[in-house]
Amino acid sequence: MTRPDPTAALAAVLEAHRDTDQPGATFRAVDAGLAATTGHILFTILIHHPGLRQSERFYSNMPGQYPVGGRKPVTDSAWMQQIIGEGRPYIGRTRADIQSAFYDHELIWSLGCESVLNLPVRWRGQTIGTLNLLHRAGWYSEADIAVTGLFGHLALPAMALISRQ
Repeated sequence: MTRPDPTAALAAVLEAHRDTDQPGATFRAVDAGLAATTGHILFTILIHHPGLRQSERFYSNMPGQYPVGGRKPVTDSAWMQQIIGEGRPYIGRTRADIQSAFYDHELIWSLGCESVLNLPVRWRGQTIGTLNLLHRAGWYSEADIAVTGLFGHLALPAMALISRQ
Protein backbone atom coordinates (compact mmCIF):
# COMPACT_ATOMS: atom_id res chain seq x y z
CA MET A 1 0.00 0.00 0.00
CA THR A 2 1.40 3.40 -0.96
CA ARG A 3 1.25 6.04 1.76
CA PRO A 4 1.05 9.82 1.22
CA ASP A 5 4.17 12.00 1.26
CA PRO A 6 4.79 12.93 4.92
CA THR A 7 6.70 16.18 4.28
CA ALA A 8 3.88 18.64 5.10
CA ALA A 9 2.81 16.64 8.15
CA LEU A 10 6.38 16.50 9.47
CA ALA A 11 6.70 20.27 8.94
CA ALA A 12 3.50 20.75 10.96
CA VAL A 13 5.07 18.90 13.89
CA LEU A 14 8.14 21.13 13.67
CA GLU A 15 5.83 24.17 13.72
CA ALA A 16 4.02 22.73 16.77
CA HIS A 17 7.34 22.81 18.65
CA ARG A 18 7.02 26.61 18.68
CA ASP A 19 3.74 26.48 20.60
CA THR A 20 3.95 27.07 24.35
CA ASP A 21 1.26 24.42 25.02
CA GLN A 22 3.66 21.51 25.44
CA PRO A 23 3.57 18.59 25.22
CA GLY A 24 -0.02 18.90 23.95
CA ALA A 25 0.69 20.85 20.76
CA THR A 26 3.42 18.46 19.68
CA PHE A 27 1.39 15.35 20.50
CA ARG A 28 -1.67 16.66 18.61
CA ALA A 29 0.50 17.44 15.57
CA VAL A 30 2.10 13.97 15.69
CA ASP A 31 -1.39 12.43 15.91
CA ALA A 32 -2.65 14.45 12.92
CA GLY A 33 0.49 13.73 10.92
CA LEU A 34 0.38 10.00 11.51
CA ALA A 35 -3.36 9.91 10.77
CA ALA A 36 -2.69 11.60 7.42
CA THR A 37 0.30 9.45 6.46
CA THR A 38 0.57 6.07 8.15
CA GLY A 39 -3.04 5.95 9.33
CA HIS A 40 -4.65 4.84 12.56
CA ILE A 41 -7.99 4.42 14.29
CA LEU A 42 -6.57 4.47 17.82
CA PHE A 43 -3.40 6.38 18.66
CA THR A 44 -1.68 6.71 22.03
CA ILE A 45 1.64 7.97 23.35
CA LEU A 46 3.06 6.27 26.43
CA ILE A 47 6.01 7.45 28.52
CA HIS A 48 8.21 4.79 30.07
CA HIS A 49 9.02 5.05 33.80
CA PRO A 50 11.95 2.61 34.20
CA GLY A 51 12.23 2.99 37.98
CA LEU A 52 8.56 2.05 38.39
CA ARG A 53 8.60 -0.57 35.60
CA GLN A 54 5.51 1.13 34.14
CA SER A 55 4.40 2.98 31.03
CA GLU A 56 1.96 5.86 31.40
CA ARG A 57 -0.47 7.11 28.75
CA PHE A 58 0.12 10.83 28.14
CA TYR A 59 -1.86 11.18 24.92
CA SER A 60 -4.86 9.43 23.45
CA ASN A 61 -7.03 10.24 20.47
CA MET A 62 -9.81 8.27 22.23
CA PRO A 63 -9.70 9.52 25.82
CA GLY A 64 -13.09 7.96 26.61
CA GLN A 65 -11.81 4.45 25.94
CA TYR A 66 -8.12 5.08 26.65
CA PRO A 67 -7.83 7.96 29.13
CA VAL A 68 -4.67 9.93 29.72
CA GLY A 69 -3.00 8.82 32.94
CA GLY A 70 -3.64 5.11 32.48
CA ARG A 71 -0.65 2.98 33.41
CA LYS A 72 0.46 -0.50 32.49
CA PRO A 73 3.23 -2.58 33.99
CA VAL A 74 6.38 -3.26 32.01
CA THR A 75 6.60 -7.03 32.20
CA ASP A 76 9.18 -9.58 31.13
CA SER A 77 7.00 -10.75 28.21
CA ALA A 78 8.80 -11.15 24.89
CA TRP A 79 6.55 -8.49 23.34
CA MET A 80 7.31 -5.93 26.07
CA GLN A 81 11.03 -6.70 26.09
CA GLN A 82 11.20 -6.26 22.31
CA ILE A 83 9.67 -2.79 22.51
CA ILE A 84 10.94 -1.39 25.81
CA GLY A 85 14.09 -3.39 26.48
CA GLU A 86 15.49 -3.80 22.98
CA GLY A 87 13.83 -0.77 21.38
CA ARG A 88 12.59 -2.69 18.35
CA PRO A 89 9.19 -1.89 16.82
CA TYR A 90 6.41 -4.45 16.93
CA ILE A 91 3.90 -5.01 14.15
CA GLY A 92 0.85 -7.16 14.82
CA ARG A 93 -1.25 -7.80 11.74
CA THR A 94 -4.17 -9.91 12.99
CA ARG A 95 -6.75 -10.33 15.75
CA ALA A 96 -4.61 -13.16 17.11
CA ASP A 97 -1.60 -10.82 17.31
CA ILE A 98 -3.70 -8.26 19.20
CA GLN A 99 -4.99 -10.94 21.56
CA SER A 100 -1.51 -12.28 22.30
CA ALA A 101 -0.09 -8.83 23.12
CA PHE A 102 -2.93 -6.94 24.83
CA TYR A 103 -5.01 -7.91 27.86
CA ASP A 104 -7.71 -5.45 26.68
CA HIS A 105 -7.94 -7.02 23.22
CA GLU A 106 -11.75 -7.12 23.26
CA LEU A 107 -11.95 -3.33 23.72
CA ILE A 108 -9.39 -2.89 20.95
CA TRP A 109 -11.41 -5.15 18.63
CA SER A 110 -14.63 -3.27 19.49
CA LEU A 111 -13.01 -0.11 18.09
CA GLY A 112 -12.42 -1.85 14.75
CA CYS A 113 -8.71 -2.39 15.41
CA GLU A 114 -7.06 -5.67 14.47
CA SER A 115 -3.49 -4.56 13.74
CA VAL A 116 -0.90 -2.57 15.66
CA LEU A 117 2.38 -0.75 15.21
CA ASN A 118 4.18 -0.10 18.51
CA LEU A 119 7.13 2.19 17.89
CA PRO A 120 9.67 2.78 20.67
CA VAL A 121 11.13 6.29 20.85
CA ARG A 122 14.68 6.06 22.12
CA TRP A 123 17.38 8.44 23.23
CA ARG A 124 20.91 7.49 24.26
CA GLY A 125 20.11 3.78 24.15
CA GLN A 126 17.01 4.03 26.36
CA THR A 127 13.33 3.79 25.48
CA ILE A 128 11.69 7.07 26.53
CA GLY A 129 8.23 6.01 25.40
CA THR A 130 6.19 4.56 22.57
CA LEU A 131 3.91 5.64 19.77
CA ASN A 132 1.07 3.13 19.46
CA LEU A 133 -1.00 3.01 16.29
CA LEU A 134 -3.90 0.60 15.82
CA HIS A 135 -6.00 0.03 12.69
CA ARG A 136 -7.87 -2.55 10.65
CA ALA A 137 -6.36 -6.01 10.11
CA GLY A 138 -3.21 -6.11 8.01
CA TRP A 139 -2.83 -2.31 7.92
CA TYR A 140 0.84 -1.98 8.96
CA SER A 141 4.03 -3.26 7.40
CA GLU A 142 7.76 -2.78 7.90
CA ALA A 143 7.59 0.02 5.31
CA ASP A 144 5.66 2.12 7.87
CA ILE A 145 8.42 2.02 10.48
CA ALA A 146 10.71 4.65 8.92
CA VAL A 147 8.08 7.40 8.59
CA THR A 148 6.52 6.59 11.95
CA GLY A 149 10.02 6.76 13.43
CA LEU A 150 10.49 10.28 12.06
CA PHE A 151 7.30 11.37 13.83
CA GLY A 152 8.51 9.59 16.96
CA HIS A 153 11.75 11.49 17.01
CA LEU A 154 9.94 14.76 16.45
CA ALA A 155 7.84 13.84 19.51
CA LEU A 156 11.01 13.20 21.53
CA PRO A 157 11.45 16.73 22.95
CA ALA A 158 7.90 16.69 24.32
CA MET A 159 8.32 13.14 25.62
CA ALA A 160 11.63 14.04 27.29
CA LEU A 161 9.97 17.05 28.93
CA ILE A 162 7.52 14.67 30.61
CA SER A 163 10.08 12.03 31.53
CA ARG A 164 12.14 14.66 33.39
CA GLN A 165 9.21 15.70 35.59
